[in-house]
Amino acid sequence: MDRLGYTAMTAASRTMTALDVRANNLANVNTPGFRSDLEQSASVAVQGYGYDSRHLAHSQGNGVSLAPGALMATGRDMDFAIKGPGLIAVQGPEGEAYTRHGSLQVDADMQLTLNGRAVLGEGGPIVLPQFDSIRIAGDGRISVLPRGEPLMVEIDQIKLVDVPAGQLSKDSAGLLVTRNGVPAATDGNVQLVSGFLEASNVSAIDQLVGTMSLSRLFETQVKMMKAAEDLSTSGNSLMRGN
Repeated sequence: MDRLGYTAMTAASRTMTALDVRANNLANVNTPGFRSDLEQSASVAVQGYGYDSRHLAHSQGNGVSLAPGALMATGRDMDFAIKGPGLIAVQGPEGEAYTRHGSLQVDADMQLTLNGRAVLGEGGPIVLPQFDSIRIAGDGRISVLPRGEPLMVEIDQIKLVDVPAGQLSKDSAGLLVTRNGVPAATDGNVQLVSGFLEASNVSAIDQLVGTMSLSRLFETQVKMMKAAEDLSTSGNSLMRGN
């Protein structure tokens, strides 16, 4: 009875975590460049005398799906999607971070940004001079026509990386970061496509079906906990002779 209750309790806890992950994915189904989260857990033995057969489902850092999303044509010259695998490096809250959301902006300080975060180049955040026009090549090289000048000048190159999904996690801002905290090396094979943004890779149908399945599973686990309680109550009554 004790084992039944313990098993049902830890399973229900894991199911609630999985539901939270799917709820967050559904909330970002229309967020450009969003990478869906994957719930991960591991079986951990409970420490202490008499608990040799007890295990907990311990939630680990959620994994990330790098499956590609659909490309959406915007026609804006400063919108970029990544063709194939790859990520754009930006300045995150705790250091270098990565994203696939490529709607570039130039802020009041002439800094190249993505969602208000500085885009990183070969030497750090990319700061542009005053310019009349800008061109960003498929490999991330940035050229501008300085104000009042007749010729284009190459300024910097956007840092593009390619990191396996298993080496990535999300930080507090929802940006991708390496699990070991070490900045990834530049990958010259990553290519940008101008005039497009990549949609979220979340499948609303898959997430809804998974949510319904998990909800039914949670109901079953709650019933198991109630059954364990009823069995325990009946056993105590027998022992008392009632």
